[in-house]
Amino acid sequence: MTDEMRLVIISGRSGSGKSAALNVLEDQGFYCIDNLPLGLLPALTEQAQQQQYKANSDSEISLQKLAVSIDARNVSQDMSEFPTILSSIEKGRFATEVIFLDAHKETLIQRFSSTRRKHPLTNNDISLAEAIEHEHELLHPIRDLADLNLDTTRLSVHELANLIKLRIVHNESKEMALLFQSFGFKHGIPIDADLVFDVRNLPNPYWDPSLRQFTGKDPEIIAFLNKEPLVQDMLTDIQNYLDKWLPSFEQASRSYMTVAIGCTGGHHRSVFISEALTKLFSTKFSNVQVRHRELPGQ
Repeated sequence: MTDEMRLVIISGRSGSGKSAALNVLEDQGFYCIDNLPLGLLPALTEQAQQQQYKANSDSEISLQKLAVSIDARNVSQDMSEFPTILSSIEKGRFATEVIFLDAHKETLIQRFSSTRRKHPLTNNDISLAEAIEHEHELLHPIRDLADLNLDTTRLSVHELANLIKLRIVHNESKEMALLFQSFGFKHGIPIDADLVFDVRNLPNPYWDPSLRQFTGKDPEIIAFLNKEPLVQDMLTDIQNYLDKWLPSFEQASRSYMTVAIGCTGGHHRSVFISEALTKLFSTKFSNVQVRHRELPGQ
């Protein structure tokens, strides 16, 4: 075992997928605790650090990799102490990551309505919509310190599981993990984007009926966009911007960076640019991924 221990803190509004994320981490060898009272987190990490690891003992519970979920069922006073608690943990032997899951309010309401689960903050005087808004405010101290924000609005449970494995489980190195994500503006800007680039000014293959059926990953679209000088200029400018500023983000201890590329529908131009940037930056960073929000299975 390595000397450094890992702690992943999962938080977010109810219905955003925290339990599903925790299940994925448990399947990947993390020791997981759901809905841990925030005040107990220092004691848990202290116990883990004091534990004597026995590599040949099957009965020894390994706390080398911990994952806990913290939600709004914690008392608000504890929530306000989160920055102080997190700071004290990060001074120890733990490599600590805070992951915040969220979704659009309408999506959260729909999820609770379809499952008929009770929101933990609802009562006779507080409606579901009001509880979701109140929860947003209660979790403010955690959301502000998150290393990674994940928008689960358009994700199925299976897609969320894949994203957790891609971005968290496989991110063992200390180098910043970089994700390029294409999207369509007509479906809304991703709420988990750190940087957003608008490529709607580029020539649009959609207006050619013979190209409409393809995506930015197909040779037909790649050939169409590669011959356009404006596309090459945009790609070069985005590359130059990221070359200049990504090292600064990494030096500021950023563990994750999501660069969102948007066009109108999210099928052609944004996909092409995201794929091109992924190839370019895969030679500069060891952990580079691409995701296409509007493409099925992507």
